[in-house]
Amino acid sequence: MIKPPRAEKIDNDYAWLREKENPAVLDYLKRENAHTEAVMADTAALQESLVKEFKSRIKETDETVPAKLDNYHYYSRTVAGEQYGIYCRKEGSLEAPEEIILNLNDLAREWQASYLSLGSSGVSPDHRYLAAGFDLDGGESFTIKVKDLKTGAWLSDEIKDTYYSLAWASDSQSFFYTKFDSTHRPDRVYRHVLGSKAEEDKLIYEEKGTNFNVSVRLARSRELIFIDIENKNTTESWWLDARRPEAPSRLARRRKDIEYYPAHHTSGKLYILTNDGAKNFRLMEAALEAPERKPWQELVPERGGVTLEDFDLFSTHLVLSLREKTLPQIEILDLTTREIKRLNFAESIYALESEVNLEFNSPTFRFAYSSLVTPHSIYEYNFSTGEKVLLKQQEIPSGYDSTQYESHRLWAKAEDGTEIPISIVYKKPRSETEPRPLLLYGYGAYEHVIEASFSTTRLALLERGMIYAVAHVRGGGEGGREWYEQGKFLNKKNTFTDFIACAEYLIKAGYTNSNELVALGRSAGGLLMGAIANLAPQLFHTIVADVPFVDTLSTMLDPTLPLTTLEYGELGNPEEKKFYDYIASYSPYDNVTAKSYPNMLVTGGLNDPRVGFWEPAKWVAKLRELKTDHNLLLLKTNLGAGHAGASGRYDALRELAFEFAFILKTLGL
Repeated sequence: MIKPPRAEKIDNDYAWLREKENPAVLDYLKRENAHTEAVMADTAALQESLVKEFKSRIKETDETVPAKLDNYHYYSRTVAGEQYGIYCRKEGSLEAPEEIILNLNDLAREWQASYLSLGSSGVSPDHRYLAAGFDLDGGESFTIKVKDLKTGAWLSDEIKDTYYSLAWASDSQSFFYTKFDSTHRPDRVYRHVLGSKAEEDKLIYEEKGTNFNVSVRLARSRELIFIDIENKNTTESWWLDARRPEAPSRLARRRKDIEYYPAHHTSGKLYILTNDGAKNFRLMEAALEAPERKPWQELVPERGGVTLEDFDLFSTHLVLSLREKTLPQIEILDLTTREIKRLNFAESIYALESEVNLEFNSPTFRFAYSSLVTPHSIYEYNFSTGEKVLLKQQEIPSGYDSTQYESHRLWAKAEDGTEIPISIVYKKPRSETEPRPLLLYGYGAYEHVIEASFSTTRLALLERGMIYAVAHVRGGGEGGREWYEQGKFLNKKNTFTDFIACAEYLIKAGYTNSNELVALGRSAGGLLMGAIANLAPQLFHTIVADVPFVDTLSTMLDPTLPLTTLEYGELGNPEEKKFYDYIASYSPYDNVTAKSYPNMLVTGGLNDPRVGFWEPAKWVAKLRELKTDHNLLLLKTNLGAGHAGASGRYDALRELAFEFAFILKTLGL
């Protein structure tokens, strides 16, 4: 066995690994990467084979369905061999000549960028200018540049250190953007006028609170610009007239634990999604002229067992995004008749999401549908006729037959008796008496839902006889607000024990066994991986933890780090003893002990602003010191990227091929 590197222990800890500018830290990460490559050298051919498989199942030269806005049709496309997207438009009709407005491949070559990520971008209302933010290292700090689409030239305008979100004013001569503070928290909104210097930009709004994020967006009506302020459980919105954007007006004052999300109608009404008086949300309408003084009127009441997650507002209709019995639903509300129609879907588990819908006066609504066995499909629903038309379905060049696969929903019983849903897919036939290798994915945080959606890369595992499953544990949003609350604060351990219950159920039901069970999670799901590794290592043969939030207690005790103060609304402030003690009881790094652990692959990003690269590094160092087994423990740090990993699509496929190769190697497949 190749001997792994060992990190030096200073003052009985590995805290020194946080020192990014310390040459010894980079040296240690490089030695870990070299060790990982050496151990995985025997999978080089397998990795290449996986990349070829991945590529055979994606249409490398492809384009999105064009979306109309005014007299233009906007779309993006990819070209075989190129890492990044090309953004285009056609004027007048789809038969018109193509105009390339942004080619990220050309920019990456021009800037000699090994990493390139496009942040928020937008075309001016007159379609003359493009403003776009670019990140060149994965640190999620964007430089906004402006392109004159008439001449093809980039203007001298350049705004550094900006965050996500951007909105143009109606004059097409100015736009709004956000900047962040020393903890990478977006806290300010500025207005930039074309041709001026960034340091001259006018401050429009500044959030003084330390645990609120600020973003800016243009309403679909294009008459209002919203400034949204939010943390994990409280929101507040301000608005500007996009035609005369001077001082912002507040929609309604913030109140603790009250959330509201507004949209604007050209009639002068606001439609507002809120949990005020409705735990799983209801929809209200209000007059724009005095929303704080005049009472809001209820349009869609809260319904038992149904969560109103979001809505899309058009001139004649509202599209409601719901979740009922863990499944997403779409309902269409006629603003004139107030009649509501629900769209029906045949499969027992599936995923839905709103597609690109640019025009407020559109007679149609686009959405995407997929399932664990049905490829990504874009539909257009006609408000007047109720007709649903398939515009495009994801092509799989190598061929694909959905009837060869089986997917369904299972239910595991948690420690407290709660039924935990599991989405599962495998290639048929499956013998009920012969367990298979199984990959169990989990997240369980921020009320985020892991949808039962399609993946072409997953087919590489299914074709090798593996089963893929998602444990929809508490802390996510699959079961509404209460489901989320049962997996946060002093209930966070439910997330971990739910996942363990799902694993135990899958073993007991004969789908797999502990010698063939793999667990995978990333970011907050990496915290889940760290917790289950400590709580039930005997259940899992292999664990993959991507950019894992595993040094939880130390990070939560440091308010100077990005996101820490926002996490108070998710995990609690450890300055309070009850939260300190509770976080300390599950923080993966702090609970590593001398025992056997599964095979483990741990990844990190050197420029990650969300989960510091030192968290996986410290965790691996402590595991190396204390674990008593001879199973694989590998650390792989991307030294040129951040939280999302590689930016280029082919580079991302290679990273995934490495992970799959690790899984297959440890399983002996």
